[in-house]
Amino acid sequence: MSRKERDRMKIMAGVKAKELSQVQAAELMGLCYRQAKRVWRRYQKEGDAALVHRLRGKPGLRCKPAVLRMQVLKRCAEDRYEDFGPTLMAEELQKEGLVVDHDTVRRWLLAAGKRTVRRRRQQHRQWRERKPCFGAMVQLDGSHHDWFEGRRAKCVLMVMVDDATNRVGVRFSEEETTRASYDVLEGWVRQNGLAWQFVCGSGQHLPLRRPGQCGRATSWQRATNAIWPGDGAVGGGTDFSQQSTSQGAGGTDERGAARPAGQGPAPGGD
Repeated sequence: MSRKERDRMKIMAGVKAKELSQVQAAELMGLCYRQAKRVWRRYQKEGDAALVHRLRGKPGLRCKPAVLRMQVLKRCAEDRYEDFGPTLMAEELQKEGLVVDHDTVRRWLLAAGKRTVRRRRQQHRQWRERKPCFGAMVQLDGSHHDWFEGRRAKCVLMVMVDDATNRVGVRFSEEETTRASYDVLEGWVRQNGLAWQFVCGSGQHLPLRRPGQCGRATSWQRATNAIWPGDGAVGGGTDFSQQSTSQGAGGTDERGAARPAGQGPAPGGD
């Protein structure tokens, strides 16, 4: 019996014990008074079996004939259909005059043990610890949204976020272009200095060009060199990611994390 039928059995037992009236039983079962009287009469004649749905165990009105099912399974067992999926198999069966929905074919194959369910593995994601200090890593991304709520065309909010402190720098742009990325980067660098590592929205690391590094510089490295020329440009100092979280020569930021030596107190957020 289903849960609904078991609940009705308790209600009918209360009516039988004269603890409930038929009007109260109808309200508890969510039926009208006339339908509740019919249920009560069947319960008096057949007992608990009268509360079981009468179509249970019987084939549904939309059930496919057993002969059609045998024909479909016989076709699926042929060698030429061995690597066919349910959708392609249903299309081929329709060409032969056997009209069956692809979901029905899938259920029949599963019931016959000729097909197994292959669950897709979810991509493993693991939380990482934040960087130890301000300036160790900055993330850059663009957010497409109707920021002005219909008062003008949609635009992109270019955002830079420091990984250690959550300090942000933002700038509106018409499109998410390289020029827009450089504009928000320039504003960040002029206010907070050049970060040790940049990460764009797709998760791609954008390294800076280190002193004495061989090879041709990328466009990003050339841009960072142009924004911050001189000895402070491209990492002539200490590797921020290797500094301890204890207070050192550079002091601490607003979260108590170590600040690189030579970097002044962080200004307020944008």
